Amino acid sequence: MASRSHRHRAARQARDGAPRRRVPLRLLLPLLVLVALAAMLMLRGYVHSEILADHRIQKPAPTTEVPKKILEGGPVIDARAGATQSLSVPDHRLVLTFDDGPDPEWTPKVLDVLKKHDAHAVFFVTGTMASRYPDLVKRMVDEGHEIGLHTFNHPDLALQSTKRIDWELSQNQLAITGAAGIRTSLFRPPYSSFSAAMDNESWPVTEYIGSRGYLTVVNNTDSEDWKRPGVAEIIRRATPHGGKGAIVLMHDSGGDRSQTVAALDTFLPDLKAKGYEFDNLTEALDAPSAHSPVTGAELWKGKAWIFLVQASEKITDVLVVGLAIIGTLVIGRFVLMLLLSGAHARRVRRKSFRWGPPVGEPVTVLVPAYNEAKCIENTVRSLMASDHPIEVLVIDDGSTDGTARIVEAMGLPNVRVIRQLNAGKPAALNRGLANARYDIVVMMDGDTVFEPSTVRELVQPFGDPRVGAVAGNAKVGNKDSLIGAWQHIEYVMGFNLDRRMYDILGCMPTIPGAVGAFRRSALEPFGGMSDDTLAEDTDVTMALHRAGWRVVYAENARAWTEAPETVQQLWSQRYRWSYGTMQAIWKHRRAVIEKGPSGRFGRVGLPFVSLFMVVAPLLAPLIDVFLLYGIVFGPTQKTIVAWLGVLAIQAVCAAYAFRLDRERMTHLISLPLQQILYRQLMYVVLLQSWITALTGGRLRWQKLRRTGGVSAPPDGVDGIPTQRSNAFDGRPVG
Repeated sequence: MASRSHRHRAARQARDGAPRRRVPLRLLLPLLVLVALAAMLMLRGYVHSEILADHRIQKPAPTTEVPKKILEGGPVIDARAGATQSLSVPDHRLVLTFDDGPDPEWTPKVLDVLKKHDAHAVFFVTGTMASRYPDLVKRMVDEGHEIGLHTFNHPDLALQSTKRIDWELSQNQLAITGAAGIRTSLFRPPYSSFSAAMDNESWPVTEYIGSRGYLTVVNNTDSEDWKRPGVAEIIRRATPHGGKGAIVLMHDSGGDRSQTVAALDTFLPDLKAKGYEFDNLTEALDAPSAHSPVTGAELWKGKAWIFLVQASEKITDVLVVGLAIIGTLVIGRFVLMLLLSGAHARRVRRKSFRWGPPVGEPVTVLVPAYNEAKCIENTVRSLMASDHPIEVLVIDDGSTDGTARIVEAMGLPNVRVIRQLNAGKPAALNRGLANARYDIVVMMDGDTVFEPSTVRELVQPFGDPRVGAVAGNAKVGNKDSLIGAWQHIEYVMGFNLDRRMYDILGCMPTIPGAVGAFRRSALEPFGGMSDDTLAEDTDVTMALHRAGWRVVYAENARAWTEAPETVQQLWSQRYRWSYGTMQAIWKHRRAVIEKGPSGRFGRVGLPFVSLFMVVAPLLAPLIDVFLLYGIVFGPTQKTIVAWLGVLAIQAVCAAYAFRLDRERMTHLISLPLQQILYRQLMYVVLLQSWITALTGGRLRWQKLRRTGGVSAPPDGVDGIPTQRSNAFDGRPVG
């Protein structure tokens, strides 16, 4: 059966051509998230009139094509069913109309005054505002008021095509349907005035609107409340003369409407005392209601629209909060790094500074190696040049490429090879710890080379009996490529500057696997290196803090490591790091509530690690998302200035870090590109790590293919390693 199934698959592939390539979930899911966020931002821009809005206003035109009965008639124009008639409101009946709402601040106050004086009105709402504040539209209907269309984005329809007019009407209706479950037959054009102001440009629009089944409503009296002329003046302009009926134009949105609300509270009782009634338009005209209920698919379509708009508002609010958080974290971290790293450098560079008595006794160097044939000789030879007495243990973790044979063939003194079946890096390190002759143990990766002084510099802090572990200065050896240069910036600016800061704060989260040293006696109580997480170096460092040991940084203990040379390799490495860091944080979470050294680390170290190593990188792409949004939809200039300001802060911080590490500044040329592209990659990696953690997935160890491009640094070249070219196919090893 298996053979037959295989033949069927082979035949199908032969028929269809090459097998289909599926997009990996790690790419697909973050991509879907980004597309969804972009769609939400676009929707928000649309309902806030930042997209597709047209603020042009038609200049006055002749009136020769407008029927005389319209120019001299009432404020209600009925052009439905091919007929044209003008309607007026009967005497002593007033129809209050409010444009441009609903507004979350002023519309409730207007509704309260109307309810207080038992008056009805017509609210000509825009689709943008109705979509954002649907509860207010529903309240209007529930309290007996009428709703009218005022377009979706408030453009001058005289300048629009019939297609755009239909769109404005349908979207406006969609918002009202979703908010209140009704349709309305009332319409007021934006920028409209009295019927006498109808001209050759606006009249064809009115006719077209009528053909779509709407009554066009303009006004008799204009309060001009938008000018804020004062309460008394608003009342004077809104009041008709001689007991005439009228449609009164007011606004419940578009600015400060406090004068409108105050004027209403006086206007309503005063005119009621003079015999006026305040009705809906259809009540005043003794006509059927302008509202008709909507059911079925159209109703659900409207509700779906309101749901999406509300979701876009809430998601955008969350994104804005996230942007504020990441901005605070970025600036706060940079300020802390600049201040504390400077303090660290001044402290350890004083001529009088000593960790304690000089450490001169021999130490054991552990080199866990799995398929490091291209690198291991460089690594071991660099250790043989050490100016500190050492023994070297190369723990071959089941290599299949002859790594152990290469070391044995070198025949070097004080170098031992320990072979074991493949069990992972923590097991290899523990095997080395069990065979180490000395209490101080240096750990390094099989693709790393040390300078002659590295071991000596690394172990000097153990002169302080409180020190349980020391982090060295890991550097990128293969930094000539663009991706290597980006990692070089990250190592110098992010990792090493961070370690100076964490040293001062007493909460160093990670001893780098490439260059670190431990007291074996400090590791023994909790069994050495644990395989509970994929970041055994972070895990053990946190455990040491909780046990009360100091963990410090030795800036002169430089090690040159081979960084990933392809995006795929970098992805695999950072995925393991980020997921392992999350595992370590979760494993040591109880430190937050404990007392003593463990509690101090839990309440200081864990929050810093969580914020700066997990939350900040995950939120960092928001800077670029809002950059793009601001460039496209505005305010463009302010957005670019703000982004350049953040980049300038990063550049200052990076330059300071390079100066502290005595690195050439030329590599910072690629910093802007790194901040744009590299950040997105780290975001996707972190998002994938979150997904793996939340779904309970298990990530296996990711072995990277090495080129052996970092060789032992020559004497007298300031510790800068030479590099050699090797054939390399770029594929990661699973």
